[in-house]
Amino acid sequence: MFNKTLVAATAVAAMSAGAALAENPMVGGAPMYADKNIVENAVNSADHETLVAAVKAAGLVDTLSGEGPFTVFAPTDAAFDKLPAETLEALMQPAYKDKLTQILTCHVVSADAMSTAIKGMVDDDGGMHIVPTVGGCELEATYQGDNIMLKDERGQMINVTIADVDQSNGVIHVVDTVILPAEG
Repeated sequence: MFNKTLVAATAVAAMSAGAALAENPMVGGAPMYADKNIVENAVNSADHETLVAAVKAAGLVDTLSGEGPFTVFAPTDAAFDKLPAETLEALMQPAYKDKLTQILTCHVVSADAMSTAIKGMVDDDGGMHIVPTVGGCELEATYQGDNIMLKDERGQMINVTIADVDQSNGVIHVVDTVILPAEG
């Protein structure tokens, strides 16, 4: 005879586990696991191959695999494709490692900021919140409805296309444009 309480508890646990998995969106055709770190999840995304290669070229794998917390605005391959091909090719060379590192760290905030937190900060600041990044960039965060937008120091508008991808060491927000520091 089955223990009805045990069966019910098992069913609730299975539904909870399924719901927790379902809460994290798929990215680049791959499931994103909240118990894996930013790098572990990013390598599985077919939409982030260029980002993963750039993180490796810049020597940031250990950093982004670390404890965090980090919020990463993760540009897709299509976002990198908006850059001139010769620019991207040059950035991947060892001679430009410092510039590549600066660009990549302008996508990283040393906090775990889910979209509701970002929207709350925007509201608290009257419609626009300055987001300081690890790379020294200052982004202007705004939102309309559920859509979060960032403006980089060159005036580019960056859209968050997939928000709140929970990670063991922070959160990823997928973006449609590479964030660039001020020219200088």
